[in-house]
Amino acid sequence: MTTAPAVSRLRTTSRRLAAAGALARRAAPGALAVFVAVSLAAAALPVAAAWFTKAVLDGMAAGAPARTLLGHGAALAAVGLLTALAPQATRYLRAETDRAVQLLAQDRLFGAVQEFTGLARFEDPRFLDRLRLAQQAGRMTPNQSVDGLLGIVSAALTITGFLGSLLVVSPVMTALVLGAGLPVLLAQLSLARRRARMFWDIGPAERRELFYADLLTTVDAAKEVRLFGTGPFLRARMRAERRSANAAQRAVDRRDLAVQSGLGLLTAAVAGGGLLWAVGAARTGALSVGDITVFIAALAGVQGALTALAGEIARTHQALLMFDHYLAVTTAGPDLPVPARAAAPEPLRRGIELRDVWFRYSDGHPWVLRGVSLTIPYGRSLALVGLNGAGKSTLVKLLCRMYDPTRGAILWDGTDLRDLDPAALRRRIGAVFQDYMTYDLTAAENIALGDLDALDDPARIRAAARRAGIDRRIRELPQGYDTLLTRLFFPSPGPEGPPEAPGEGRTAAPEDVPYASGGTRDTAGDALAAAPGGAPAAGREDTPAGGTQDPYEDVAVLPGGPPPDPAAGVELSGGQWQRLALARALLRERCDLMVLDEPSAGLDAAAEHEIHTALRRHRRGRTSLLISHRLGAVRDADLIVVLDGGRIVERGDHRALTATGGAYARLFALQAAGYRDAPQLPAPALPLPPGDAA
Repeated sequence: MTTAPAVSRLRTTSRRLAAAGALARRAAPGALAVFVAVSLAAAALPVAAAWFTKAVLDGMAAGAPARTLLGHGAALAAVGLLTALAPQATRYLRAETDRAVQLLAQDRLFGAVQEFTGLARFEDPRFLDRLRLAQQAGRMTPNQSVDGLLGIVSAALTITGFLGSLLVVSPVMTALVLGAGLPVLLAQLSLARRRARMFWDIGPAERRELFYADLLTTVDAAKEVRLFGTGPFLRARMRAERRSANAAQRAVDRRDLAVQSGLGLLTAAVAGGGLLWAVGAARTGALSVGDITVFIAALAGVQGALTALAGEIARTHQALLMFDHYLAVTTAGPDLPVPARAAAPEPLRRGIELRDVWFRYSDGHPWVLRGVSLTIPYGRSLALVGLNGAGKSTLVKLLCRMYDPTRGAILWDGTDLRDLDPAALRRRIGAVFQDYMTYDLTAAENIALGDLDALDDPARIRAAARRAGIDRRIRELPQGYDTLLTRLFFPSPGPEGPPEAPGEGRTAAPEDVPYASGGTRDTAGDALAAAPGGAPAAGREDTPAGGTQDPYEDVAVLPGGPPPDPAAGVELSGGQWQRLALARALLRERCDLMVLDEPSAGLDAAAEHEIHTALRRHRRGRTSLLISHRLGAVRDADLIVVLDGGRIVERGDHRALTATGGAYARLFALQAAGYRDAPQLPAPALPLPPGDAA
């Protein structure tokens, strides 16, 4: 019974070691084979050096012929030369293997992540910790495991070679040296397990530390951090998390110090006793000069090899414990059930039905959707309306099968989404999400990501950009559609020196750049805001003090500064990024379902009107789902559904819902009141369904 856990651990370790070795062998078979050969050969060199040294010394003492001494000396010199060259060769081969393994491990890891069908794992903090450790382990563990295994074999060869010499000189000392090595091995294994556990325990603290560091260093948070003066507060939080992680690491290091110091004293005591015995034996003539040389070399070699053996076993054990995170991610399998022969959905003909759909993110979370039943008819438009947290965006995730309903079903022309191939289903859906992505790629690539088949079809990309109202702005960029939309990949300094120091050639902030006419340039969209008196601000006027408006970035270049380097990329405004995301969705012009989740939230009034006019034309005759808090944008939908508390409380078209005077009518009246000279109306409270009052 007591051996069962040990056998299980041994099997687990063997499985991890085999997986790590297979990864290294697959990544660089040639370099790995040479690395193994050189490492094993290098392990035998110290033993050979000791024996050739003994031969030279004993030969000199015995008056051996010069030819014999020269032969032994030449062999000793050759061993010294190989000893000097071996580390350089192994360093190069190890680096070459490292590069190949890192490439393959990274590709396999992210290939496995790509196979995750839904979003649940990406919203699980424990899984994110495991994924972070898996990235580290995938880069390092396979090579560490190979290094460790070679170190173990090399140390074993060295020990075996020296033990023979030591055994000839003194069997008692041989037993003492081996006995002193056992506690070293056990202690190193214990420390390795403790250190691996520590890395897992400090994961949340390190993730929070990175969060605070990100807030302090990224442009997204820079304005609020400086305006509200939260920098010292965030730095204090970051320091606290680092101190917490450091405390855990310090505790392990202190234990390591105490254990290693005790083991060092034990090793020194054994070595000292052995040397005293050898000196006494030499005085009595029991040992020759060569014997003493071999004994000292063997004693130091065996103790050093035993320490190295214990260290390599411990490091390999720790690396394999970390590698378990990599294996857990790469072998996790799908997070949503997919049938072995999942069918590809046919083009939509009847519609999409939500049948008594209930959903919550986990058993510990409240219900987000409660018994939702509705139909999105083919070729018609449906709008979802509700206050924040009503469940609108969650419903979109279910339609895209990022999650499965906890209860109930979603049917595509009568077929449950769970019976369809998720990838094929998503190819039939186009979407603009509320939290749309901004990719650090070119303008063309940002749009083409909506349908990679269009990556080499500029006409399709431009057509989608025109429908989203962003084509003109893209064509005005320094390199048009090939312009990089980021400054993240800033080019390295050229022969003329590093980039200008801060303050030289500076640019104004990209928000509401002032014009000479007194109007402002609204960088949230393409439109120009009106100047005082109602006249539109025209063209690209001169900025105050003679600056010029840069049409590529919506920023004003102040006098004395050169225009931005086009090769460094440009930045778009928030509204322009939203138009680009819309173009990405519109690229799928043949999709069966178009989902528009707040598609104009970052646009000004004129741009919003333009976009919704274009979307109405695009949605005509298409199945579409529209979500917006601006009720004027959804009034033309064929069906409007009002969600509250995860339930449908109203449904109908705009005319019917406003006539009933319910929740939709009150929200619409509240928004309309903001455009009229009328007393401010109180904010409406949507009625809760019966039974939800608690």
